Parts: sequence; C-alpha cells; structure tokens
Amino acid sequence: MIKCDNCPLRTTLTLTQRKCLGGNTGLHKGGNPVFDSKSKYLVIFLSFLLVIIIAGCGTDTEEKAESEQIREVKHAMGVTKIPGTPKRVVVLTNEGTEAVLSLGIKPVGAVHSWSGNPWYKHIAKEMKGVAVVGDESQPNIEKIASLKPDLIIGTQFRQEKAYKQLSQIAPTVFSETLRGDWQENFSLYAEALNKKEEGKKVLADYEQKIADGKKKLGSKLKEEVSIVRFMPGKVRIYHKDSFSGVLLEDLGLARPKPQDKDGLASDITKERIPDMDGDILFYFVWEGKENSSEVAEVAQDWMKDPLWKKLNVVQKDRVYQVSDDTWNTSGGVISAKMMLEELLQYFSK
Repeated sequence: MIKCDNCPLRTTLTLTQRKCLGGNTGLHKGGNPVFDSKSKYLVIFLSFLLVIIIAGCGTDTEEKAESEQIREVKHAMGVTKIPGTPKRVVVLTNEGTEAVLSLGIKPVGAVHSWSGNPWYKHIAKEMKGVAVVGDESQPNIEKIASLKPDLIIGTQFRQEKAYKQLSQIAPTVFSETLRGDWQENFSLYAEALNKKEEGKKVLADYEQKIADGKKKLGSKLKEEVSIVRFMPGKVRIYHKDSFSGVLLEDLGLARPKPQDKDGLASDITKERIPDMDGDILFYFVWEGKENSSEVAEVAQDWMKDPLWKKLNVVQKDRVYQVSDDTWNTSGGVISAKMMLEELLQYFSK
C-alpha cells in the first residue's frame, strides 16, 4: 500500500490501483488534473447520494412509526384503539359524512341522506362513487363488512344495538347524540380520523364566520327568530338544542319565548300557532323520499288558519321557506356554513 500525498483525499492506494488509474505512480503523484477533478465530483456525488439515502430511511421510519402508532379514543361506547391514520372510513350519520368530507376524506361507504338519490344535493358531487350502507336507523352490516373499513363512525343515539357487530368489523367510534352541539361530535370524529389539527382549523373557520356574521347583523341580533317545521301529520317549533337552534345561539340571535328553551322541539296543535310568532320566521318542509305531497298539504292547511294570518310576522311578510336539508336534517359543518350564509342574506332584505 502507498499513500498519495498529493491527493486531496490523501487516499491510500495499492500499486495495482494506481497503475489502473494513471498507468504508473507518477501520473497520480504528478497531479493529473483530469483525475483530480473527476475525483472531487465523484466524492461530492457519492456524499449527496448518501444524504438522500439516509433521509429516505428516516422518512420510511417515520411513516412506519405513524402507521404502527395506536391511539385510544374515548367515545359514547367506551374506549377504542385505532392504529395510525384510517384510510377506509365508513360513516353511519349524515353529520359525520359532512365532517369527514370537510377534513378532506372521501368515505368508502356511508348511510344515504334523508333526501336525495342517494345524497343531499350539496354533497352529491363529493360523494360520487361512495357505497350506500343503509340509513342511519338501519345500517347494512354485511355491506359494511364487505368494504373492509379500518374505521367506522356512528352514533349511540341510533345504532347502539349494532355496536358490537360493527366493532368486530373495524375500530368503531360512536357519538352520544345528534344535531344539537354538532361541534362536539365533529371534534370526536376528527380525533378518530387522526385529524385533530385539521379539525381545529375547520372549527376556527366556522367561528370566524360567526364572528363576522355578528358584526354584519349588529342591532338585528335583537330580532326574535322563529323556526317551524311541517311534517306528515305534525308540526313543530324548534328549540335551542336543534341544529338550527345551535347556530342561532352561536350568533347570539334572540328567540321567541316559547322557543327559547332547552331541548330539540315541541309538537304543537293549531291552538299554539301564536307560539310561532317572531320578528322573522323560517320554516322547512320535510323533503324525504315519501309523503312530499302530504306534507305540502299540511303546510297549506296551517297557513290558511285565521291564527296564522294574525301572526305579526305574517302580516309583516317576513316568513321564508328554507331547505330542510341544510337547516335541519344534515346537521353537519358544511350545512352550518351554508345556513349561516343564507341567514345573513335573509336579514339583509
């Protein structure tokens, strides 16, 4: 072995290696400029390649660690262990479907919307190709299993009896109830999906829209907002714990005294039509797949009643029909933002 003092790397070479490189030892020792230049670039290239390999190994290690990470999520039915970030998600609530979509995830399966074929109009495009797995009240267990999900999102309110079967298919997380404080459920779903930070951004955006809405409304926040729904064979006034009621409360809008109470809603008879009065009234009609003509007749019948015609809000012509989908049944973050935008438009009239 012979050490080359002139080589910038002070390389130790065998005689054979030196002959291969320069034909004799003098070529290297004498400072062959071609060899010296190529050696430098070769070393730089190899060093760069080594850095890339090490970085790649680090990325692979991080991804593997993330996929192997087990998270424990507390929910209505207990604690569920969820590995990594779910990729194949099945959703068994309409509000859950909106939550998943708003977090940038397209579910592999979901219960069909309460109206639409099979999805609400405002999410139909995003839900194209998603498998239908029954409805909220009766999810199709076999269909869900066939999709091989790695996470199932549902609710104790409607699917408690199916929880055991569902949890045998995949990790399953249930909210306790629906429609009221949807933001609490949204945060639960975001945690289950390993999207907590993204979830915080979605809620922060909603809160900013609420703050902007308050500024736009100004003194109009004192106006009492009445919410009414016409259904097959019944009519309801909605309270603070309804989907629309939560948004009105977030804005700080006033409610008529008969509606300014906890709970979802009250079924009323015609004798209680005066409880519908307010400064502005929004009503929605059940837009389900059946009985649409029957519901239309119910609404028309009530609006012909003398008590209805005597309402101050009717005489001031401040009664507006809005979508049952976005103002009531869908119950998610996408609908909340749509409802807020529509509400502000009506108040600007």
